Amino acid sequence: MNLARVLEEKYTDYLERQGCAWWVEIVTASPRCTYYFGPFMTKRQAQDARPGYVADLEEEGACGIAVCVSRCQPQELTIVGTPD
Repeated sequence: MNLARVLEEKYTDYLERQGCAWWVEIVTASPRCTYYFGPFMTKRQAQDARPGYVADLEEEGACGIAVCVSRCQPQELTIVGTPD
């Protein structure tokens, strides 16, 4: 692993501990779930990764997909049975 990658990972870990990392939140209607993907160092990185996550969920048959990129600290990465 090169030095730049190690430093980026350390900084992303720091942002995550501070609650300042960026996450991709995807809510699906069927199955009724909320997924969190991240953490990311910048909003741009999260936005760039978003299409890949959506494509993976579509390939798995998910429908009614809504995506949001935000700073948060999810306690769980997958929440099944998300309320209305």
